[in-house]
Amino acid sequence: MLRSENSHKKPPSSSSTAKQYRVLIADDDKSTRILLNHFLKKMGYLPVDAIDGEECISILEREKIDILLLDINMPKKDGFGVMSYLRKKEIPIPVIMITALNDIPNTVKCIKMGAYEYLTKPLDVDRLQIVMRNAISESELHDAVSQLKKELKTKEIFRQIIGESSSIKQTMEQALQVMETDLNVLIIGESGTGKELFAQAIHEGSKRKHGPFISVNCAAISHELAESLLFGHSKGSFTGANNDHEGFFEQADQGTLFLDEIGDMNADIQAKVLRAIQEKKIRRVGEKIERSINFRVISATHWNFAHALDSNSFRDDLYYRLEEYPLYIPPLRERKEDIPFLAKHFLEKFCSANNIKQLSLTPEATEEMVEYHWPGNIRELKNAIQRTAISSKNIGEITSILRHRGGHIRKNDQKIATPNNCTHLETSCKKEKIQSLEEIERRAIEEAYKACEGNPTKTAQALGIGRATLYRKLKKFGLN
Repeated sequence: MLRSENSHKKPPSSSSTAKQYRVLIADDDKSTRILLNHFLKKMGYLPVDAIDGEECISILEREKIDILLLDINMPKKDGFGVMSYLRKKEIPIPVIMITALNDIPNTVKCIKMGAYEYLTKPLDVDRLQIVMRNAISESELHDAVSQLKKELKTKEIFRQIIGESSSIKQTMEQALQVMETDLNVLIIGESGTGKELFAQAIHEGSKRKHGPFISVNCAAISHELAESLLFGHSKGSFTGANNDHEGFFEQADQGTLFLDEIGDMNADIQAKVLRAIQEKKIRRVGEKIERSINFRVISATHWNFAHALDSNSFRDDLYYRLEEYPLYIPPLRERKEDIPFLAKHFLEKFCSANNIKQLSLTPEATEEMVEYHWPGNIRELKNAIQRTAISSKNIGEITSILRHRGGHIRKNDQKIATPNNCTHLETSCKKEKIQSLEEIERRAIEEAYKACEGNPTKTAQALGIGRATLYRKLKKFGLN
């Protein structure tokens, strides 16, 4: 069954076989399997046996196989059946057909179905080794090209999403996995994390990319107009309906409907939205006919749906329809390593758009940004960068960002001082004249330090900065 002109010699070694590739031998002849096992092990491969086509497919479904040696004539399912399975599942595994001399026509048919090469019995071991090396090399090249195409596609699709952190890369990878399907995606994330950017990226990477992307802010739709805006209306159906109107669902036909802040959708309209998503049909206000539409739904929310479902403020059947694939967008505080990249991007873009000489961020400003918790996420960071750029355009560099992050107190910032201390600060500001930003910063640190009874850790947490930054500021302002 096996022959070799140089069988007394050790088969030539290969760096590729050192990786211990797994080779599946699918052949109903036991002696062939035994001999192939022997020679494959000598070549440095890890052989796996299958006695028929069904077992071969079963192994391919549950194990990682690098190359397949496939006999044509096998019980239960023959080589054609296995090749059809590989073709249907788009499994890019190199297949070497093992055939008898009188079965060449069928072998050629398998080659047309995607087999890499064929060998006739009795097998020439040296020829087998060469063919397997070439097949694996070509397969690895194909994998490398596929990976490169995937990376280029990722860069193009996610071109507006800045970040190199593991958390944001994981989110991108999950988005890539679902974008080519038609599953409804529920994007979950805090305000300002970029949920709509991910929704647009999923649309652009999907088979619906040439169709429309219709974005709807559910929180901004009034109860009275919700049905008309979502499903459309016919002329004369109500006062002011002077023309026929396509609703958002109909506008999204052949494309993607993005329902932003879906958790704020009025409870009365949820049942109709559920039916439209389930049936892919809508009925305009004032019409009796139903219109079939083809769309995909991507929704987004900052809500914790557990509470909404428990309180029956959101329909659980609609929630499960929307959440066919959940996608979590991490807040900025969970991807701190991305902050310098985002800050630089926003700064360069803002300066270019407003004819401002490009500014630089000092290491102190960068450290300050990284240590801050950014409750408003990327949107807050962008606003702070833009405000700082305006006030620093005559300086040439930015030394601090937080002093420009906003003029109102956020919920997350109320821990900066005790209630009595906040009253004292408010009274002081009314009595005193306008102070410099540096003096305001010094006073804020001093008051917070007093309010926290000189505890540096608590003071740093209250101010939203790191301990190293706090110590530097204390030294700068001569505060003990």
